[in-house]
Amino acid sequence: MRLSVIVSTYQSPEWLEKVLWGYLAQTHRDFELLIADDGSTDETARMIARYASEGIPIRHVWQRDDGFRKCRILNKAIVAARADYLVFSDGDCIPRSDFLAAHATLARRGRFLSGGYVRLPMEASRAITRDDVEAGRAFSVPWIWRHGGRNLRRTAKLGVPAFAAAAADRVSVTRANWNGHNASGWRDDIVAVNGFDERMGYYRQDREFGDRMENAGLRGYQIRYRALCVHLDHEKPYRTPETVRRNIRIREQTRSQRSTRTPYGIDPTP
Repeated sequence: MRLSVIVSTYQSPEWLEKVLWGYLAQTHRDFELLIADDGSTDETARMIARYASEGIPIRHVWQRDDGFRKCRILNKAIVAARADYLVFSDGDCIPRSDFLAAHATLARRGRFLSGGYVRLPMEASRAITRDDVEAGRAFSVPWIWRHGGRNLRRTAKLGVPAFAAAAADRVSVTRANWNGHNASGWRDDIVAVNGFDERMGYYRQDREFGDRMENAGLRGYQIRYRALCVHLDHEKPYRTPETVRRNIRIREQTRSQRSTRTPYGIDPTP
């Protein structure tokens, strides 16, 4: 199954490079990688170019830096995507080698997929090498514990063996939301709800998008144990109280009105 993988980034070439190592190590090889760049400098472009000949098509979808505009660059990447099925993640999330295989295998009409992540401490985030990613050590509980990640609750998902992952997903009490760090869906479903709402800054903008998908009749399907990535540590200077309040208001309106389409998305018309 052909996939278009959309990875968002902003001014984090060191972290993004580690993420590229993860995609280069995927067992599922039939995909293109679109880097949805919200205004990074040329350093990021040069880093991406170094990996252009390593076996997977990589395209850099860029816009100028004008504040946090992740929703807009994601919409541009959706328009640029060439596959019928789209996988979304972030430039601070390294995918395990079976990440895309899980999304491709479990894709079904009438639903979107909701994957999981394990948040790493800064010590582990900095320590990860390409060999750690390719050998799978970066997704190992003992390795993470040796590098400062001594939180059993946070690392537990990585300790579930592959044969038990589907059962763990079935009994999970976590709701299958659209997660910006790990989710996927059909391109025509995503376009039908007009993509992401470009009024929204940082805070639950992915959840509002998922609300519209659900309002349109699509069902979230849980794969948080079968499709995993590790989340590199970083600060969030772009989160402000004003943005949080605005996003909450927009999401409440979407849910109360059962909206299926935003007029502030891919096609900015009513």
